[in-house]
This record gives sequence, structure tokens and C-alpha cells, in this order.
Amino acid sequence: MAGKPLHAFWLFFPAAALWAALVVPLSLFAVLSGTGWPPGLIGAGHGHELVFGFALALIAGYTLGPQPWRILGPLFGLWLAARVSWLLAPDWLVSQLLSPAFALLLARYVVPRFQAAKKWRNKVAGPLILVLCLMALAYFLVRAGLPFPDTRILLHTAIIGLLLLMTFMGGRIIAPAVAGTLEKKGIPLEARVQPLIEGWLLAILPLAMVCILFTATEILAGLLLLAASLLIIVRVARWKLWHCTDRPDLLVLAIGYLWLAAGAAVTGVHLATGHALLPALHLIAVGALGTLSCSVMLRLAWQRACRRFPPAWQVLVIAVLIALAGVGRYLAGPLPFSQPGLLWLAAGAWSLAYLGLLAQLLHLYSAFTQKGKANNG
Repeated sequence: MAGKPLHAFWLFFPAAALWAALVVPLSLFAVLSGTGWPPGLIGAGHGHELVFGFALALIAGYTLGPQPWRILGPLFGLWLAARVSWLLAPDWLVSQLLSPAFALLLARYVVPRFQAAKKWRNKVAGPLILVLCLMALAYFLVRAGLPFPDTRILLHTAIIGLLLLMTFMGGRIIAPAVAGTLEKKGIPLEARVQPLIEGWLLAILPLAMVCILFTATEILAGLLLLAASLLIIVRVARWKLWHCTDRPDLLVLAIGYLWLAAGAAVTGVHLATGHALLPALHLIAVGALGTLSCSVMLRLAWQRACRRFPPAWQVLVIAVLIALAGVGRYLAGPLPFSQPGLLWLAAGAWSLAYLGLLAQLLHLYSAFTQKGKANNG
């Protein structure tokens, strides 16, 4: 096994799960304990790590495919160095440079993989990932003195970028899976990828990303997000998921997709009405990202290790825990540390979901390697 290319998700998915489980409770401890430790998770630090640490690790695991260690080793080492250095010494120049260095190296390997497609909609994943990677560089430049935008607005924009990427890639995962399931039951599904709706989403959400950068266009950004939410709901309804009750893994993926609609709608309302944005954005960063990432990681690992879908209890427990985390964080409001009980509830549910996922990923990797040894023997 050591001499063969390794699927990147076996390396990056467990690391991402562990990082997600640690970052959120440690960020609460840093503030509520009064110690200020770890310093990298104070203020917007946990947002930085969930976007540029956790989410980019997910992208690496999902998009890199099988890679030799000469590529995976330096890439993962750079990711790990960036995480540890940011956690312990975020003000050091080296710490600030490592995250954009990882992001740019990731883009170097990932983005060209999407350029062979012929249709523009099929090529769009590469530019979307590139934009998120470049945001890590923009974050460094803002901290170095670039006057606009500030890091808070940049993270808000990055979350809308994640919303866009999850909307695109989630649709590309769910649509063929649902179609295949329904075909086995003799039920035709004409509305699969739904290119018209997908095209509108690919036009609306990038415009919302631009509009959210400026105070003068925040209301327009809110209206665009409300429109995107409606399109996502229509898309899900046309997938006929009520015929897939025997596939809880697909239903939970669809729940994650509906979290995108909920997050976009609530964020849109908050933008249009002038309410605080942070609680609404957590519906995207916790509810949608949490449900979709856990579902995809479990799905890929089970298919690779056992050639089957994940058990119903695993996906359902994760869906409930992430929902508890998302709702709890939203209810904590714009001044969350005035509601420490809700914050710890949300953080505990989130961390429990990812620790359970981590245990399952490690177990499946062990089964996968044992099967590989048996086959080679």
C-alpha cells in the first residue's frame, strides 16, 4: 500500500474531522476561560480556521483523488503546519503566510482537473475553488494592511462562496444518486441536474458575493440570496426524494442541501432588514457545511472501504447533532457569549458529530487497508 497512490480523502478527511471537532470548543474556551488561549481562535480566528483550514481540507480530500506521497506529503504537511502555527501564534508572519501557501498549492493541483470539461457549467468548479483559495491570500493581505475589505467582511464573503460551491457540488452529487435510485424502482427522473436552475444559481450567488462586500449593496445581496433560496427549494422538490425513503443517506444529503436554502434565506432576510449577519451565516457554516461534509465523507469512505452506503443510524445521528449545533448557534444571537449555555450545547453537538465521524473514518480506513493486504496476499 505504501508504494501506491493514496486517495486524498483518507488523509484529509480524518484531519478535517479532527480539526472541526477541536476548533469550535477551543474557541469558546479561549474566551470564556479568560485565558485567551489558544490565541489563534480569539475573535474571527475560529472562522478563519473553519473556512481556510477545515473547508479547504474538505476540498482537498474530495477533489484531489489518488495522489502519490510526493504530492500528498508536502501538501498535507503544509496544511498541518498552517493549522498549528495559526493556533499558537497567529500574529507571526510565518503563521500568516502558511495558510495562503497551502491554499495556492492546493489550487495548483485541483483547479486544472476541472478544465477538460466542455460545457461552462462543468468547468465552473475550478474557478469557484480558486476564488476560495485566493481568499486565503486576501485575508493575509488585509491583515498586512490592505485597506479593504476588513477580515470580518472577507469571512462573510467566503461563507457565501462556500454556499455557492456547496450548491454546485452538492447538486452534482445528489442528482445522479437520486436518478440511479429511482431508475432501479422504475421511476423516471427527468429533472436531474436541472441546468436552467443551476445556471441561475451560478449567476445569482457570485453577484451576491460581490454585493455583500459593500454596505450600499447589502439589501441587493439579501434579495439575491432570497432568490437563490427559492431556486434551491424548487430544485430539491423536483428530485422526487419522497421515493427514496429506503435511502436515508440520500435523504440526509438532501437535508444538507435544504440547509443551504435555509441559510441563504435567513441571511438574505438579515441583510435586507439590517439585522446582525453573524447568526444567520452560521446556518450555512454549521447547518449546511456540517451536514453536507459529514454525509459526503461518510459516503465516500463507506463506498471505498465496503462498497456500500453508510448505515442509516450513522447519517441520522449526524444530521440530528448538526441540526442541534446550527439551531443552537443561531439562537445564541449576535452577542453569543451572553448565552454560554447555548454556545456550549452547539459546540458539544458539533464536536460530538465530528469525533464520531473521525472514529468511523479511521475504522473504515483500517478495514480498507486490511482488505488491500488480503487481496495482495
